[in-house]
Amino acid sequence: MKVLVIGSGAREHALCRSLSLDPAVTALHCAPGNAGIAEVAELHPVDPMDGAAVAALATDLGTDLVVVGPEAPLVAGVADAVHAAGIPVFGPSGEAARIEGSKAFAKDVMAAAGVPTARSYVCSSAEEVARALDAFGAPYVVKDDGLAAGKGVVVTHDLDAAKAHAAACERVVVEEFLDGPEVSLFALTDGETVVPLQPAQDFKRALDGDEGPNTGGMGAYSPLPWADPKLVEEVLETVLQPTVDEMRRRGIPFAGVLYAGLAITSRGVRVIEFNARFGDPETQVVLARLKTPLAGVLFAAAQGTLADLEPLRWSEEAAVTVVVASHNYPGSPRTGDPITGLDAVAAEDAPHAYVLHAGTRRDGAAIVSAGGRVLSVTATGEDLVQARDRAYTAVARIGLDGSQHRTDIAAKAAGV
Repeated sequence: MKVLVIGSGAREHALCRSLSLDPAVTALHCAPGNAGIAEVAELHPVDPMDGAAVAALATDLGTDLVVVGPEAPLVAGVADAVHAAGIPVFGPSGEAARIEGSKAFAKDVMAAAGVPTARSYVCSSAEEVARALDAFGAPYVVKDDGLAAGKGVVVTHDLDAAKAHAAACERVVVEEFLDGPEVSLFALTDGETVVPLQPAQDFKRALDGDEGPNTGGMGAYSPLPWADPKLVEEVLETVLQPTVDEMRRRGIPFAGVLYAGLAITSRGVRVIEFNARFGDPETQVVLARLKTPLAGVLFAAAQGTLADLEPLRWSEEAAVTVVVASHNYPGSPRTGDPITGLDAVAAEDAPHAYVLHAGTRRDGAAIVSAGGRVLSVTATGEDLVQARDRAYTAVARIGLDGSQHRTDIAAKAAGV
């Protein structure tokens, strides 16, 4: 199978790494990719938002499967262009991807499907926002209705900050605050059959102790030793399958990854949000534990044959990923700084720990930073304690001037 992955982040590096280890994959391509992905796939300088260009590249390469990683190309309809070219594509149509592209649309789908979620108001004026904030009280939860790369949500006790965030957006969803720990659960679906993956937990805040501003994610771990063993089964029955059934009923079947961001509240499981793609950095730890070869699973989802697959096989090991971010992230990041220590990790820590690239590029012989989140240092171990130790040992080998990372990823779950 010849596979083309679209995107350039650590999520795409994780996908490419898993695909490169799949004996069924005979050729692996990525557009546009990054410096790390270049080690396992052939890169192509194609704009991931240009559906026609992506479809043309896939056609030229004789691709058997296209995997669209990021949300923006999906919402823009890139999967539709590939599908129209007659090539199997893993990722929802532009219309189906609205479940991530519009929080208001997602709320409407959940209401129709009977999916448990936070009470909310969709607001498009300052007056509506003020009334909604007053109705729910603090802490205030204000979400940009559109795509915001994981940074469109403000949770604050500061009423002025909540109003300021709303004022910066065209339309917002104001929600009640959901208590309890958060869980990320991905499910593969072909529009009918739903196959959940193993749950993970990510860390959104920039600083230790869940302090600082929201980010796209500073680390993640899987499995969740504190979670109810029946959690996945419950979410499949009450959230994932009803949502996929409702999308199909509306004539916009959802095929790809349906990512449920969940809060385990005192009143039960509630959906915080849906995404239409693999989450970053949770993908890094979920794929680290998946033993079933990836290409055939993604191909089955693209072709509508998930029901024919054997059950997925999972490692009993734990996985932890720690994001190394550039100076000033999540503000305007500093880029162009050299990265050292990557060879040392490969020599000293493999195969239990490895580095997945996010915002990197090659500058002559050097690899330099090229974005806010620069690397996802990922490790596996017999348990979370060992996986954490291995991840942070590898992080310590890496040099990036002014870089930052959290030191408490999975600490509470590991009991350390």
